[in-house]
Amino acid sequence: VLVSYGLYFGDFVAALILGGLLAILSIKLVYKTALDLTDIISPELVKNVKEIAMSTDGVINADPILMRRSGETIFADITISLRGDTSFDKAHEISNNVETNIKNKISNSTITVHFEPNWQDVPLDAKIQEIAKGVEGVKEVHNVSTHKSKGKTFSNLHVMVDREMNLLSAHKISEIIEEEIHKNIPEIEHATIHLEPFVKIPENFNLEDKITENQIKRILEKYSEIKKIGRIVSLNFENILKIDIDCSFDRELSIEKVHDLISEIEHEIRTKINDSVITIHPEPI
Repeated sequence: VLVSYGLYFGDFVAALILGGLLAILSIKLVYKTALDLTDIISPELVKNVKEIAMSTDGVINADPILMRRSGETIFADITISLRGDTSFDKAHEISNNVETNIKNKISNSTITVHFEPNWQDVPLDAKIQEIAKGVEGVKEVHNVSTHKSKGKTFSNLHVMVDREMNLLSAHKISEIIEEEIHKNIPEIEHATIHLEPFVKIPENFNLEDKITENQIKRILEKYSEIKKIGRIVSLNFENILKIDIDCSFDRELSIEKVHDLISEIEHEIRTKINDSVITIHPEPI
């Protein structure tokens, strides 16, 4: 047909085009077959999985991503980075979300997700708290604060240890905490650690008798700043006495003054009633 239009090389050109198309299709077929036979996953699919993981709320980074194919099933082993101060429960929730999001897009996949902490951009106080909590013998860490003076950074934190521990052992724990802070956060010039006894509060108590309540009332009545003594609940469990108190103060009293008064009252009650854990709730009047 092409000859009638003066195209004497038309058959040759058509053969070249057809041959080129067949060559492209053959290469694609060979490539796909090679992937199937060698369990190799296409880079595009790996990229897609990474994008899905990275788009999941809470994920900072996703790397490495190891993938392979076995028959019709795609296996993926993914390591995600989360903020270093993320709780274990939250980290587990994020991992489940990553797995679900990938399976929603790639239904024939089996996903394993690992998570690791990333401390970049995490507040300094949170870093210090995690470091201290990781030291053996530490029960709780609270009231962590950092401040700067003359270009140097200082830290203060309250650390709770077993209340039966002697001072020497407790001090050794505080020294280890300081060493770990300096090792992991070199910019901290000095860390001041306030040691406190740890008392585990059980879930079930027995009601204490009226004698304890009257004893507490006599202590409270000595403070003229207390305008009204409210509810007093004392609960006993083995050798622990948990005391909850409601007290009313002048509404114009500064919170600093109220806090100092509460601390003083709690201290006096503890000196009179051994093994007591006291919580005073202040109310305005």
